[in-house]
Amino acid sequence: MEAGIAGADMPVLDAEGYLIDPGEWNEAVARELAARLGIVLADDHWEVIRFMRSRYEEHQVAVDVRHVIKHLEARYPARGRALIFELFPYGYVAQACKIAGMERPRAWSTG
Repeated sequence: MEAGIAGADMPVLDAEGYLIDPGEWNEAVARELAARLGIVLADDHWEVIRFMRSRYEEHQVAVDVRHVIKHLEARYPARGRALIFELFPYGYVAQACKIAGMERPRAWSTG
């Protein structure tokens, strides 16, 4: 596993800790952002993050949590809603969106 990102190599974040430019995201950035939030990324975290990034690449907006829950429920029937909060206990926007390199969602789309 890679070490954290040196301060000078970390992309610019806004005052709340979200990436200014989601295009600067990579998995090393995700690990650093997760570490700052006290989260050690496991396979299920990566499942969510990679799904979010894939949807972002398609639609250029942060995917609504209900779509992430549906994605998780396909893998873990009837556990998607609970699992998203187990993985990101302080909230989807506050943790998952930050780690996945999204700009802070201002309003949800159906992306």
